[in-house]
Amino acid sequence: MLKTLTLGAVLAASLAAMSGAALAEYPERPVTFIVPWPPGDLEDVLTRMIAEELQKQTGAPAAVVNQPGGGGVVGGVAVATAAPDGYTIGSFTVGIPTVKTMGADAQIAADALEPVGIFLTYPFLIAASKDAPYSNMAELAEYSKANPVRLGHFGYGIEPTMMTFFGMSELGGTFSAEAAFDAVDCSTLANGDADVINTTAQLVLACLDDIKVLATITGERTAITPDAATLGEQVPALAGASLWNGLFVPKGTPQEVKDKIAAIAKEVVASPAAQEIATTTGALVYWMDQEAATAQVAKDMKDLAALREKLGVTE
Repeated sequence: MLKTLTLGAVLAASLAAMSGAALAEYPERPVTFIVPWPPGDLEDVLTRMIAEELQKQTGAPAAVVNQPGGGGVVGGVAVATAAPDGYTIGSFTVGIPTVKTMGADAQIAADALEPVGIFLTYPFLIAASKDAPYSNMAELAEYSKANPVRLGHFGYGIEPTMMTFFGMSELGGTFSAEAAFDAVDCSTLANGDADVINTTAQLVLACLDDIKVLATITGERTAITPDAATLGEQVPALAGASLWNGLFVPKGTPQEVKDKIAAIAKEVVASPAAQEIATTTGALVYWMDQEAATAQVAKDMKDLAALREKLGVTE
C-alpha cells in the first residue's frame, strides 16, 4: 500500500510539473486576436500593437482577425465558443460581454467570457454634417419635431446607440429612421446614408473639420473636440457615460495564461507609441487589471440592463 501511495504521489507531482511547464511555455502555437469590427479603429490599432509585442516577446505567431457582423456578435461568439487555452483572445467593446449577453435571444452566455483587462476608453461622438441646422442635442431634438432625422450607428441594441436614443427621448426628440452599419465614418454622412451618426473619433478624424460634433459620449470633453459638450452634460441622466474596450478570453482560461497576456498588453499601452495615439485621438489608453475590469463589467451590466428597460429593448 505504501509503495502504491508513493508511486501515485510521484505520478501526480510529475503531471503537475508537466502542466506547469506547458503553461510556462505558452504560447507554443499561433495566437489569434479577434476584433469584431472592420479594421482601422482604435481597438484594432492597439490590438495589433499588442499582438505584435506578444509575437516579439514569445516567438509565437500572433495575428489580428477582423470578424464584423451582428453588432459584434459574430466575433463575440467566436471567442466565447473557443477552447479556453489562450489561443483565441477577443478585443471587445463594453457591449459584447454585457448587452450582447442579455435577452432571450442572446447568443453569448453571460458567463462565457472572462476579462484579461481593459485598455481603452473611446472618444465616442454624435455628429452631423457641417451644414446641419443644429449644433447640439437640444437643437437636434427640437429640429426633429418637424423634420425627419435619420441616425446611422453600429447596431440598435449596443450601448452608444441606446444612449443616443435615450438622450433624444429625454430632450423630447425622435429619430424618423435608423440603420446599422459595420463602419460608420466620413462617407456615411458624405453619401447621405444618415443625417446623424454615432461613431468613434478615430473613424472621422480625416473629416473632423467638415462635420459638426453634437456631443461626445465620454466622461469628460475630449482633447480634440474641447468645444463639444458631453452627452452627460446635455442629458444629466447620462452623466459620466463612456465606452471602453478590453481583452477577453473564454471562461476557464488558465490564470497563468491570462497573466502573461496582461503583462504584455500593459507594457504596450504604456509605451510612447500607444500614448501618442491617445494624444492625437482624444482617447484614454491605460491598463485596468482583471479584478477591476471584472467589477467594471458587473457595474455596466447592471446599468445597461436598466437602460434597456427604459427604452423597452427586449431582444
